[in-house]
Amino acid sequence: MTTNAYDSRPWLASYSPELAPTIGEREVDSVGALVDATCRRYADRPAFSNLGKVLTFADVGRLSDAFAAFLLDDLGLSKGDRIVVQSPNLLQYPIAVYGALKAGLVVVGANPLYSASEMKKVFVDSGAVAIVALENFADKLEKIIGETSLQHVILTEVGDLLPAPKRVVTNFVVKRVRKMVPPHGLTGTIPFRQALAAGEKSARGSGRASVDRPVVEPGDTALLQYTGGTTGGTKAAVLTHANLLANQAQMLAPMKLRLTPGEETILAALPLYHIFSMTVNGLAFFAYGAHNVLVTNPRETADLVKTLQSTKPSVYILVSTLAAQLLDDPAFRALDFSGLKLAVAGGMAVRSATADAWREATGSDMLEGYGLTEASPVVCVNPTWEHPRVGTIGLPLPSTDIELRDDDGRPVALGERGELCVRGPQVMSGYWNQPENSAEVLVDGWLRTGDVGTMSDDGFITIVDRKKDMIVVSGFNVYPSEVEEVAMSHPKVKDAGAIGVPDDRSGESVVLFVVPSDPSLTTDELRAYFKGELAGYKRPHRIEFRDELPKTNVGKVLRRELKALLDETPAA
Repeated sequence: MTTNAYDSRPWLASYSPELAPTIGEREVDSVGALVDATCRRYADRPAFSNLGKVLTFADVGRLSDAFAAFLLDDLGLSKGDRIVVQSPNLLQYPIAVYGALKAGLVVVGANPLYSASEMKKVFVDSGAVAIVALENFADKLEKIIGETSLQHVILTEVGDLLPAPKRVVTNFVVKRVRKMVPPHGLTGTIPFRQALAAGEKSARGSGRASVDRPVVEPGDTALLQYTGGTTGGTKAAVLTHANLLANQAQMLAPMKLRLTPGEETILAALPLYHIFSMTVNGLAFFAYGAHNVLVTNPRETADLVKTLQSTKPSVYILVSTLAAQLLDDPAFRALDFSGLKLAVAGGMAVRSATADAWREATGSDMLEGYGLTEASPVVCVNPTWEHPRVGTIGLPLPSTDIELRDDDGRPVALGERGELCVRGPQVMSGYWNQPENSAEVLVDGWLRTGDVGTMSDDGFITIVDRKKDMIVVSGFNVYPSEVEEVAMSHPKVKDAGAIGVPDDRSGESVVLFVVPSDPSLTTDELRAYFKGELAGYKRPHRIEFRDELPKTNVGKVLRRELKALLDETPAA
């Protein structure tokens, strides 16, 4: 076997002496078992809070047991069945996910921002038979449910796990005052609270026997996490229980050098349906006995600042754009940050100006890392034991190997540009029902990320380019091909090309170039069309009409040339 510069794992020389190079053996074989053990260990401590309500670890254990019993006993679901969970950060989210995983089901995370057509693609592709959804999105579900394999619909309301008076008021205000629940005609749905009540009855064995939980093995699938993937197009990364258990342990290893088990309060400002927050907040910090403060809508800055003031998190998990949003608010800068130990920014690159301003305002470093859905997702993170190296994605996590390779798959020298390739226990088993795409990105046990980077002599990695044309909007991946496909489905569009451009608020935004087939086509008409087809963050921020688009000799749109065209055109 040919040796190369990465065989010696140069990043290990930059590790703290207290950080082991590997994560060691698993203590449990499934996420459900991890949840059970954690809820026993930290029973009386707060686990999750949201909208002023706190669930202890014992509460989480009891409620997720009840939901698992309901899925198995009342619905008759079986190990391996897929269940969609579609909700923002509410207390119901971890209960539903943990309960489903305890029952041996496969969780399909669905972005609440999805349009009905996007929901249909995910639900059909996954073959999901059940869904837990916030009622706010039931109108979209109604439009497409008949074209899916969904048999059971469990609807929850925002305040479902709040105490009685507040629950009633909250649900009334959301539905009747703010009118955030569009009317729908779904029938035969099951209220989430009713599901929990039925499950608790089953779990107690009152009146009928409870179905035993199936045995869940490390190699069983836990999540179908939908992503454009390194090859573009909608597909699901198959993440096993072993993948998730490994990555939460890998991520927690450097955090333990700064944090105390059972004593930390974590701001969970990223949605749990995002794999970064699910692994970091929902698994790693949960397993460490931390109190996760779930933020339902981080865009409501005033409410978020009030939450920070009342809960005083010791760790912030957020995205760079949210950090910049907070830094613009004088009320945030006036907070007491004496208890803040660290901030971790996921989902997108951190701008050096934001990192500098964060440190000036809070006295704490903002740690940038790197990951992708196919790696459960965290691959690298900046050190917790010293100041981060701003502009880099840090060092590979324990039990993670990295190689930077040229176009022929050969390792490049340290300091040279190459495609970032990853090997470790967090790497997915493949894409759901897509063997060809799986084979393209998984080669001899290595995941080809499609990102181009360099590695310094002491192991720090810098991302310098993307082989894929992915656009990152506020931490969410947008694939140009998806936007183009939707645009060209409009009867008045002949051709389309999408690119990402820098945006002060969202990091990047989508710009769409369109060649009309009908001169009557207008920007407003296109925007109205996109509203029904794409989630808000995927919709073009700017639309440019052209007579033709630059293409290769085989007809592929040249996105680099589109960017040059944009530079020649004043913003519309």
